[in-house]
Amino acid sequence: MRRLTIGLTYAVFFVLLIAPLSRIIAESFSGGIAGLGKALGRPEAVHALLMTGSIVVIVTVLNALFGIMLSLYLVRAKWLSGKLKRLLNSIVDLPFAVSPVIGGLMIVLILGPDSIIGGFLEGIGFKVVYAFPGMVIATLFVTFPLMVREVMPVLQEIGLEQEQAASTLGAYGWLTFWKVTWPMIRWAVVYGMVLTIARSLGEFGAVLVVSGNIMNKTQTATTLVYQDVENFNVAAASSVALVLVTISAGLLLLMEWVKKRKEVL
Repeated sequence: MRRLTIGLTYAVFFVLLIAPLSRIIAESFSGGIAGLGKALGRPEAVHALLMTGSIVVIVTVLNALFGIMLSLYLVRAKWLSGKLKRLLNSIVDLPFAVSPVIGGLMIVLILGPDSIIGGFLEGIGFKVVYAFPGMVIATLFVTFPLMVREVMPVLQEIGLEQEQAASTLGAYGWLTFWKVTWPMIRWAVVYGMVLTIARSLGEFGAVLVVSGNIMNKTQTATTLVYQDVENFNVAAASSVALVLVTISAGLLLLMEWVKKRKEVL
């Protein structure tokens, strides 16, 4: 049974990960290095990769800021009742339970041009849906729990003793955070940022609904891959997908290295 279980595990690992990845690499280099460069050098590919990079940077920064703040409120805030904390915890986990496509649809219904809020914003010249801001919001929706779920357990584990001691010695809120809280949660924040980047790079459903997938305007790398596959341009789609896979895998390997280095230190 042990050998059978191990064999099945390796078989599933091969079928779900190794075989598809090998196929992507093979298709990417089907036209040689020149074919790979040509696929990645297309104007739409360059624009899509830059758009994805911009979204990743903005979402990661916002996730770090608001994720840390919400984690502190959920763990430390005494003015929040138990029922309210449970409600907020449930809301944080909502993107895990809801399909990204439905999340994108909710954003369209709330901030789209036919909604009250969206119509008002477009009236003052600020377009949300089918534009860059909507794509950022959609990516934030699907990635927001990652930072909170990394930081909250660490805050719960370290307790209040050291922060209370710093306050007793006269340290104000920000000084207590930077000198006491931050050193203890910084690795959790790093892990949350890495997971956010990897998830943002691969986001497709919510962004597709919100962006409209307009070439050279609101197209990301993942929606470009989708379009290339629809147009039977598999080699080009594989080339862009290879870039995303390489970055995501590199980030996850970096996170594992950081974990090991942290244990050594």
